[in-house]
Amino acid sequence: MNQRITTIARYTLLEAMRTRLPGLAVAAIVLLVAASFFVQQIAITESARMQAGTYGAGMRLACVFIAGLHVLASIIREFNDKGLDVALALDVPRGHYILGKLAGFLVIGALLAAAVSLPLAFLATPEAALQWGLSLALELGIVIALALFCIVTFNQLMPAAGFVLAFYLLARTLTAIRLMGAHPLTGADAPSHQIIQLLVEGLALVMPALDHWTRTAWLVNQHAPWPDIGGLAGQSALYIALLAAAAMFDFYRKNF
Repeated sequence: MNQRITTIARYTLLEAMRTRLPGLAVAAIVLLVAASFFVQQIAITESARMQAGTYGAGMRLACVFIAGLHVLASIIREFNDKGLDVALALDVPRGHYILGKLAGFLVIGALLAAAVSLPLAFLATPEAALQWGLSLALELGIVIALALFCIVTFNQLMPAAGFVLAFYLLARTLTAIRLMGAHPLTGADAPSHQIIQLLVEGLALVMPALDHWTRTAWLVNQHAPWPDIGGLAGQSALYIALLAAAAMFDFYRKNF
């Protein structure tokens, strides 16, 4: 079992190395480093903090876009090229295929997070850069597992990409939505407000509050306590496991 999963993960990693993913990552790093230097030059005060904050915030979104789109495009390519049919014809269990793909994509996400964190070692403190990079790897793991689940479920690029984007935006803004719902200016007793607030609180029970991951404040203010990073790691592992289980369940019920 381990050999099959490892083999699938290795070929997934090799596929990423042979595509434009490394070049896209390098281009994003160069572009955002240049943008951060531009912000530093025009900032009147706190230029170093502005530079680190600009790079961190922009690179976080860029990495989520790159990692999520790569997962979707890779699986769609296998569907269209009948590579999945060949793999299943070799008596590879579907669960092993999903786990192997997920493992390979998670390694890609970790490498991407490590690469984009290197400039932060010069723009912020090394400890803050390390925490930011670890948290980004965990956040990318959730996005990767979600993208894998969506593409297995929808089998089409646009619906899967739209769901991933909507989920990520909602997870990033969920805490702000809860705060606004808890302290409305008017209409707090209206039935519609109560229903919406219950819906938002229900979503908060099952969705990760991604605004707690990869905070720019760690780079410009004070680094996070290490127990908080451990808590994020535990939550990330839980969500990745749940999404992987959902992807395997949906994959087993499909006919190819």
